[in-house]
Amino acid sequence: MSSPCDPAHAPVGDVGAALMMIDSRLTAIYDGKTETSAEQEALIEQLTESLDSKGADAVLDGACTLIFLYMKWLRMAYEDHDEDVIACVVPNLVATMRMMPMSVKPETIPTMTGLLVAAGTGLSPNLWRKQYGYWTEAEMTPLEVTVFLLAEHINRLTDDKAFATRLISDALTSADED
Repeated sequence: MSSPCDPAHAPVGDVGAALMMIDSRLTAIYDGKTETSAEQEALIEQLTESLDSKGADAVLDGACTLIFLYMKWLRMAYEDHDEDVIACVVPNLVATMRMMPMSVKPETIPTMTGLLVAAGTGLSPNLWRKQYGYWTEAEMTPLEVTVFLLAEHINRLTDDKAFATRLISDALTSADED
């Protein structure tokens, strides 16, 4: 019997838009820009304003797809070294989120942890989350932070600042070719 949170039942969403947002944040941090520039803020605002509710849902689903794909890649990488992805990744990300109380409110950390554990065990993070109701405004930034931290974790593991973005871009290109 399959789970209602089986990834086969999950919408993929707008992975490209979600990846673009994460990649721009990664690039800014790697370039030493911890503050969002006025130009970047304007682009984010323009993107946000251009989305209707379906578009916003698609970006949310795309972010959850990134969490799923990143955790799947990390699971395979850690299993190659006889380590457990949940034990290796989740405590690190939770500790990092706890150090970011302005961006990640403490009450959102359990939900972000649940997304990671769901994805780490092969379940769809967006379907796992949706069983508890619709996303809240308070979860938007923590969701972005979660995807960002996963991508940055992968980049650190591979010693390649563009690996996580390339991993998804290559997967999207392969999917388009099929």
